[in-house]
Amino acid sequence: MSSEHTDSAWLDTLSAPIGDEPELRAPHDEHGNAPRVLVLGATGYIGGRLVPRLLAGGYQVRVVARSTRRIHAQPWGGLVDIVEGDAQDATVMDAAMRDVDTVYYLIHSMSSGKDYGRLDRAIALNVATHAASHSVDRIVYLSGLHPDNTELSSHLASRKEVGDILLASATPTIVLQAGVVIGAGSASFEMIRHLTEVLPFMPAPRWVRNYIQPIAVRDVVYYLLAAARVAERTNRAFDIGGPDVFRYSEMMNGYAEVAGLPHRGIAALPVMTPKLASHWVGLVTPVPRQIARPLVESLLHSCVVKDDAIDSVIPPPPGGLTPYRDGLRLALGRIEIDQVETSWVDARVYGAPSDPMPSDPDWAGRTVFSDRRRKETTASAPAVWDVISEVGGATGWYSASVLWAARGAIDRIAGGVGHQRGRRSTSTVAVGDAIDVWRVERVETGHLLRLRAEMRVPGKAWLELGVDPTPEGAEYWQRAVFFPRGLTGRLYWLSMLPFHGLIFSGMVNRIVSTAESAADRPASP
Repeated sequence: MSSEHTDSAWLDTLSAPIGDEPELRAPHDEHGNAPRVLVLGATGYIGGRLVPRLLAGGYQVRVVARSTRRIHAQPWGGLVDIVEGDAQDATVMDAAMRDVDTVYYLIHSMSSGKDYGRLDRAIALNVATHAASHSVDRIVYLSGLHPDNTELSSHLASRKEVGDILLASATPTIVLQAGVVIGAGSASFEMIRHLTEVLPFMPAPRWVRNYIQPIAVRDVVYYLLAAARVAERTNRAFDIGGPDVFRYSEMMNGYAEVAGLPHRGIAALPVMTPKLASHWVGLVTPVPRQIARPLVESLLHSCVVKDDAIDSVIPPPPGGLTPYRDGLRLALGRIEIDQVETSWVDARVYGAPSDPMPSDPDWAGRTVFSDRRRKETTASAPAVWDVISEVGGATGWYSASVLWAARGAIDRIAGGVGHQRGRRSTSTVAVGDAIDVWRVERVETGHLLRLRAEMRVPGKAWLELGVDPTPEGAEYWQRAVFFPRGLTGRLYWLSMLPFHGLIFSGMVNRIVSTAESAADRPASP
């Protein structure tokens, strides 16, 4: 993340209302001092969304991190107090708890290996001990929604045990127990996303018949923020969930509906064990197997809110809890070409909890395929830009003309725009122009041309052509980006890979050589 965002002015860019409501802002004492909060798990999925809202609400924020580099990589990294170390370390926790009013416990260790229960227990005991020794006012812990009076999965049992340890401590604790969290980057949501997008028909475990009460991530963050202002001495666990209750299979088809995919056929099989199901999920989705297995095991139980006790302590969010499909739309509908993947687009400030965040794991987010190529040249950047700005129409695409013509013809037969539109001008390009099967979406004169495909494809596609100056001349770069829709989109990209090798490598070489030839040509008298 660029350093230009690591100042207080960055907070003004938060577009989501969370943190702006008066009841969620920090209550200052008689001396005008804002409360100090400690966030454990600040770079995790929930922590990365909570911290900026705490800052926007006026809180003083401290975080514990094994790597300060990960904190400084966040847009808010320069606005928090950092204690470097591990939450298991007594010395680290002693330093972190000093002068703290509220502790947010957002740690869980299921990605660390088979013995995550022991690790979570050790951290919880360490936190409870030092919170008491420093007279912390409150601990707020985000746990998992679970049924009572039944044998829980290892994952849910560990989450419950941590809550029990904190509730039994000398520090008043609010435990918020949430089920499947809906938002880009949530491991549970990513399982739903990829299973539904990849498989038009699913042989699934029996747990797809179980009932689930999902909750939008923006509502989770709301409850966490509001918990910091609950009356003192509140010490109990509360279930939180959205307004909808579904079978897991219905959640998946709800996703399909919002994502514009056909209804998915789902057959529940009685023979699929949690271990086998986790291997299957690991094969179909990018969620790591060490995370997928405990999540799959947790789905063996129907998890719904048992009572509305939370309403007597924290009122529902203004406007009410977010319906499931609205949560999906927030997770999917806000994604734009500039925001979707920090791996291929310059980092941006993300304004809503449902948006992707820089702190999300690499496997989170929608599937994005890309083809990237670069080549240095002795030609100047303006010379390369002149070549870029003439692409398409009568000039062509600088490589594999037969393949480009064939693709245009196929699109025309399929009812698309084909290659017959050409372009408005042979030498100038502006946003909104049509260039063959593309529409100009962005122009940074002398630097970037972004084209959005209007041909018929099972997904969304863009082509970017750009140039950067170098001491020796310039560097030309291009990238094709494709957001596949369902299994068809993935198969389409794979089928095109052999042609990409011919088309895109040829484009790079020909654009660079054309610019160099123009630079070598003597100027007209």
